Amino acid sequence: MESVSATKLHPPHAEEAPVAPPTDQLSSPLSKIITVATLAVGIQFVWALQLTILTPYVQILGTPHMWVSFIWLCGPISGIIVQPLVGFYSDRCTSRFGPRRPFIIAGTLSVVFASFLIGYAADLGHFLGNSDEANLRPRTIAVFIVGFWIIDFANNLLQGPCRAFIADLAAGDHSKTRTGYAFYTLFTAAGNILGSAAGSSGGIHRVLPFTKTASCDEYCADVKTCFLFAVAIQLVLVTVTVTYVKEKPLRITGSVGNGGKGGIGELFGALRELKRPMWILLLVTCFNWFAWFPFLLYNTDWMGVEVYGAQDKKERVYTMGVHAGALGMMLNSIVAGAASLGIGVLARGLRGEKRLWGVVNFLLAVCLAMTVAVSKMAEHSRRYTVAHDGVREPLPPPAGVKAAALTLYSFLGLPFAITCSIPYTLASIFSSAAGAGQGLSLAILNLAVVIPQMVMSVVSGPFDKLFGGNLPSFVLGAVAAAISGILSLFFLPSPPPDFTKAAATSTPAAFH
Repeated sequence: MESVSATKLHPPHAEEAPVAPPTDQLSSPLSKIITVATLAVGIQFVWALQLTILTPYVQILGTPHMWVSFIWLCGPISGIIVQPLVGFYSDRCTSRFGPRRPFIIAGTLSVVFASFLIGYAADLGHFLGNSDEANLRPRTIAVFIVGFWIIDFANNLLQGPCRAFIADLAAGDHSKTRTGYAFYTLFTAAGNILGSAAGSSGGIHRVLPFTKTASCDEYCADVKTCFLFAVAIQLVLVTVTVTYVKEKPLRITGSVGNGGKGGIGELFGALRELKRPMWILLLVTCFNWFAWFPFLLYNTDWMGVEVYGAQDKKERVYTMGVHAGALGMMLNSIVAGAASLGIGVLARGLRGEKRLWGVVNFLLAVCLAMTVAVSKMAEHSRRYTVAHDGVREPLPPPAGVKAAALTLYSFLGLPFAITCSIPYTLASIFSSAAGAGQGLSLAILNLAVVIPQMVMSVVSGPFDKLFGGNLPSFVLGAVAAAISGILSLFFLPSPPPDFTKAAATSTPAAFH
């Protein structure tokens, strides 16, 4: 295995002063690390709402299916721009509140603003002149898309500093780093469970009756209610975290020069210095997300169209399928949460994280391929009823077909737990061994997440339109998952052994 050293990643420059570590020399108590990890609940609650109810909702507003994936470009675009900048500046932020907490607070305020835009898009669209009866409501869609882009920007503003904060508190202790990211995965699953449960429970707007208006029907009111809950959850968790977990202000000795480069320039400088372990980690992660993104984007639409047989997005059976897909994501999250508690045991049983990741990537490939079989089962067992106007409408699928689909969702929980934990653990360990800043290091890993999202956002919609339905993208995902599994098993190096506390807590080099 090739070692990762600070001198390899960054030859020292005499004119640049080191950045002092943002945390104490000794690692913090696990209670503080776990408190920071709870922020994943609020972050993932929002992602779960996006993945379960917003893709169908924007189509209900009149957006054609093939254009929906382009709306999702906001996530990877904001990720490729925001996370490197946030990583760079949070590694060097000298605020008296600490280097990470100001970015977490800014991200939270952005989530609040964007949630109100998304929830009240129909009301604002009506105020701007949309007809509530029109099949296409462009002003409502415009408000929705602005809110959608801002909330993706906000989540990217939150995620990087949260993960870096966990690594800061662990202070080079590999055991606490692994534990911190395992809890982050557990709370990610909890956020998914809550968000998917909210998305799957039609009629949740009855909890807040004022959400239903003349311009906002029941489905719209459900969306609005869910995002109001998201705001409440995020505000509570962030308030507790920034109050309980304190940071010492970052001390910079001398003058730090970056050659006129900001976060993006710093990012490309870091990429030029990367050695084999991190490059392979990026490649495995990249193919892993080529596999995940089509399913995460279109899984509820798949349930509505291919499994439940809806021919029109306004049919009742389509909404039933979307709610069933949200239930599937909730089951997925329950399995992921349980699996997150046993990642260490599974890794030891398979003699390392990289082998565990490789094995579950093959499970991911099989599950994605099985969506074709479930869809064919649903098609062959399709039953219809004749509506009062003489139009045939599909009935929900038999219980066996629904159970098969939900079983796939459940099995996918294990690879999802691994995807949310192992790549970040390995990146944090590699960067700690190299003495690199955690914020920018994790931003580099994020490139391997957002680039596949950008590609799939551009090609999946037209690709599905060309071949029909959601299955073509799922099959491509299965192939990508198999490639990721091969790369992980045979090419990804194992993480370096724990190094001495002195090395782990030495002043990190600037990451150029």
